[in-house]
Amino acid sequence: MLKINLYKNKVAGSESYGKVYGRVETADVMTLEELAAHMADHSSPYTKGVIKGILTDMVHCIQEQMLNGIPVKLDDLAIFTPSVISKPADNVDKYDLGTHIKSVKMTARATGDMRKSILSKTARLGYTSLAQRVKAGELILSSTKGEYIEGTGTSGEPTVNP
Repeated sequence: MLKINLYKNKVAGSESYGKVYGRVETADVMTLEELAAHMADHSSPYTKGVIKGILTDMVHCIQEQMLNGIPVKLDDLAIFTPSVISKPADNVDKYDLGTHIKSVKMTARATGDMRKSILSKTARLGYTSLAQRVKAGELILSSTKGEYIEGTGTSGEPTVNP
C-alpha cells in the first residue's frame, strides 16, 4: 500500500499557495543485494548470490550501452536513455562540449505494467498516521516540510512537531 502524507504549498505568489497536496511517504531504499534476496524468496531456483550477480552485470551493461548512446528497454519496467544537461551558448561557434555540457544523466520512461495508467489502476492508497490525525482534526498542517501543530507549549505558542 502507498502511504500518503499531506503537505501545504507555502510558495509565496504561487497560484496554488495554501493548497493541500498528497505525497507518497517512502521507506528506506532497497539495495541491489536486498532486491536479490527478495527475488530469491519468491520460490526461485536461483540463490541470492546468483541473482545479485546477474542484476549487477545488468546494471553495468545498461550503463555501458547508454554511454554508447543506446537506450535500453526492460519490458514492463522502463526504457533507460542517456541524456545531458546543457548550458546555452550564444552561437554554434561558441558551443564547447567541456564548457556547455554540465552533466550526463539517465532518464527512465516507464513501459508496460509500470506505466502511469496501469500503476494508477492497481495501486492501493492509504493515509500515513500523521495524515490521519490531520484529517481527524487532531493536528494542523503547517508547512511543506511535513510539520504539524499540536496543542500549545508552556509559552502559549503552538508546538511544531516534525
